[in-house]
Amino acid sequence: MTDVYAAAPEPTFRLIPSRFPPIGLFDTVATAADLEPVMELAGWTNDRLVAERIARLPQAEWVYGRPNASVVMAAFLHVAPAGMRFNGPDLGAWYASAALPTAIAEVGHHLRREAVATGAASLTRQYRTYTARLAGDYLDIRGRQTARPDVYASDSYAAGQALGESVRASGGAGLLFDSLRHAGGLNIVAHRPRNVLDVTQADHFELSVEAARPRIEARRLAA
Repeated sequence: MTDVYAAAPEPTFRLIPSRFPPIGLFDTVATAADLEPVMELAGWTNDRLVAERIARLPQAEWVYGRPNASVVMAAFLHVAPAGMRFNGPDLGAWYASAALPTAIAEVGHHLRREAVATGAASLTRQYRTYTARLAGDYLDIRGRQTARPDVYASDSYAAGQALGESVRASGGAGLLFDSLRHAGGLNIVAHRPRNVLDVTQADHFELSVEAARPRIEARRLAA
């Protein structure tokens, strides 16, 4: 089957837990040469994994000197221990959705999984929303759940991680893929920090889930 590529929709939406406050480490640094001493001063490189990850990320991909650059870089440097659907544990990626309800459904799903894993009957957490423009042409695997069931598997990220990392290694921008949590929803994973543009903080939400029920309650918080 011939690969198809497409641009990401505009804008895209990403939710980040408010307990991880934005730290403007990369926002005001003017050159790549300034970053390493600033990171060391701020203690970022005290985390061995963060230091290893930024070493894996070519300097040409580093984002700095613009608003919310630190939010972008954190997505690539702070990674779940087992990775995510289209990235392994060695380097992160920027995951976003074409619509806010899809982003809420994705985050709510993982919040419920956390409740189940920890034995909590319910969980409530606050998030802040970011919009962004994602440059580049993305491998488009929408509508291919039947053709690529291993990539869309709900119980294993192995095939998805292999695909995502092959896209990254080949210089690709990332992937467009169907949401498994929101019918008709579209998600994007961007593997290049420099392609994550015009990042703007938007509304804050409080999400509540119950371990035993699929319902997600999302409440927009007052400014």
